[in-house]
Amino acid sequence: MRIEITDKLGKDINKGMIGLFFEDINYGLDGGLYAEMIENRSFEFVESRGFKDNYEIIFDGLYGWGAYPKDSNGAELNIQSTKPQNNINPHYLEFRASENQMGFTNKAYDGICMKKDLTYHISFYARTEDYMGGIEVCVVKDEKIKANVVVTESVSSEWVRYQADLISNEDISYGEFIVKLSKPGKVCFDFISMVSSDAVLDLFRKDLAEMLKDMKPGFLRFPGGCIVEGNTLDSRYQWKRSIGKVEERKTNWNRWAVHGSTEENNYTSEYSHYNQSLGIGYYEYFLLCEYLKAKPIPVINVGLACQFMSSEKVEIDDPAFQEFVQDAIDLIEFANGPVDSKWGRIRKQMGHSEPFGLDMIGIGNEQWETEQIDFFKRYEIFERAIHEKHPYIKLIGSAGPDISSKKYSDAWSYYKDRVNDNPNYVYAVDEHYYVEPKWLCDNVHFYDKYPRDIKVFAGEYAAHYGFEMNRPDFNDWEAALSEAAVLTGIERNADVVVLASYAPLFARLGYMQWSHDMVFFNGEDSYGSPSYYVQKMYSTLMGTNLPEIINDVEEIPFTVSYDKEKQYIIVKLVNTLEHAVYVELETKFSLAEDGEMYIMEGQKKDVNSIYEPFNVAPKKYDIKVKNNMSYEVNPRSFYVIKMYCKDVK
Repeated sequence: MRIEITDKLGKDINKGMIGLFFEDINYGLDGGLYAEMIENRSFEFVESRGFKDNYEIIFDGLYGWGAYPKDSNGAELNIQSTKPQNNINPHYLEFRASENQMGFTNKAYDGICMKKDLTYHISFYARTEDYMGGIEVCVVKDEKIKANVVVTESVSSEWVRYQADLISNEDISYGEFIVKLSKPGKVCFDFISMVSSDAVLDLFRKDLAEMLKDMKPGFLRFPGGCIVEGNTLDSRYQWKRSIGKVEERKTNWNRWAVHGSTEENNYTSEYSHYNQSLGIGYYEYFLLCEYLKAKPIPVINVGLACQFMSSEKVEIDDPAFQEFVQDAIDLIEFANGPVDSKWGRIRKQMGHSEPFGLDMIGIGNEQWETEQIDFFKRYEIFERAIHEKHPYIKLIGSAGPDISSKKYSDAWSYYKDRVNDNPNYVYAVDEHYYVEPKWLCDNVHFYDKYPRDIKVFAGEYAAHYGFEMNRPDFNDWEAALSEAAVLTGIERNADVVVLASYAPLFARLGYMQWSHDMVFFNGEDSYGSPSYYVQKMYSTLMGTNLPEIINDVEEIPFTVSYDKEKQYIIVKLVNTLEHAVYVELETKFSLAEDGEMYIMEGQKKDVNSIYEPFNVAPKKYDIKVKNNMSYEVNPRSFYVIKMYCKDVK
């Protein structure tokens, strides 16, 4: 196969084409990216049961909590709400210690993990009526105290927030978090928290946040996903409930709590207590975008619950529908408005006077038109309202849940008709596809014949083997290699595909509803899947333009880009075949001698794991380059060749 790279620059590549999609699925936020280590810290959790249009929410404020020591008795744990710390999350723990049980413990997902000599910030609200002792927090492993601190020597009769720092002189894996009274008595507790001092922005788990930063993503789409819609409209993501004081953000049940619920399991699942604490809300998402230097792309609800899991909707002629529209208008003001505006003032009060620079919004997550659902009319109403006040905002429309059905073709027909009269009607159409690896390999040229007047946001895609839960082995090299292949087509069609993000992003091992994910973790370690490294190769090794190419026969998918600012050429070669392919490269650019080569390769079912995190990962080689070169591209491999130029013609 011969590739001639001319010195004629063609299509521009959107600088931030490759980005991130984030949703709190697979315990990716609470229990994951959010650095909070305590589960059900506000005693507000619910158990969720049911299936489409029939959900039962059962309050279970003691979930995750129990008396300590477990093999003793006498202590009492009760949930109360008569004198709450706040009225938004009114429940709290009333703990009465006995001589035999003077403490209580938290599940903390799989237990507390601590690093040697690292400080952990402990805090809680407490009050009492007659208790005259102190409160200690400790972490116990194998019935031995490994770390402890006296948080306070006395307790007020009014709610007071107490704080202390906890340090261990050794690493601790999955210990027990325990709050202890110094003697028998009754104390009320609320909002019990433990966060490591190395958390990014005091909010985000360090290793996970740094993995995202290393990708240099162009954007972050949030907060979902089906989370946006909810399985009921009451459980949808409401951004206004996610800002302000963190302890006053109303806990919400997670729509993924009922994933896998069937009649056979009595419509429950092992994730029935999956809740959203909203400790990370819209303000924190914007902060994360700043940290990542990524554009924010929030997705808003259009008065529809998840169309897969509910028929609930607010009719467009219902006055309540205007609340959804106003939420979108207010969100833009919260992100960008002056500090003397209503929502800009709240942003300033939370600590951010400067605007966040929001310029894109998704209208609906994964909606489509039906006889019962008038999504197109809803989009029209949102477009008119948003652009009347904020004409600079770029709107992302939905093409539905796939790219092969009438839902998809109807959506494209709708947007095409409107764009003819109003070019600002939609900036890009959000396409989702979870498909078998073979489909990705067979459809490398999927976007070649797309019209160029409307852009595409490949908002959710992944090589997909099926719907089994807790299968990290699904993220194997075959899947990642097929994703690398289809990304060549996305890059080569950069004039139409302006945004692309793999999905989902995170998965906590043992807590997975969706088994195709980019980054996996447990309580103390994390690793990138082969798909993570493929995405990273694209997000960090991509130019600003596509030079014109002369190619005889395309034996394997490839793409070539050129960076005008840094003056280098990037060649990507993806060999999904079982045999090597000989590739000749020729360029008209004047090259320097030095270059770099990155190679990922392996067997189809090779995976990464906690124990072998870099089993399938790119290896970097320094190479010498010249205007005519030849490479033998190994079977089942992904090559990226970086060639520096002397000058630009």
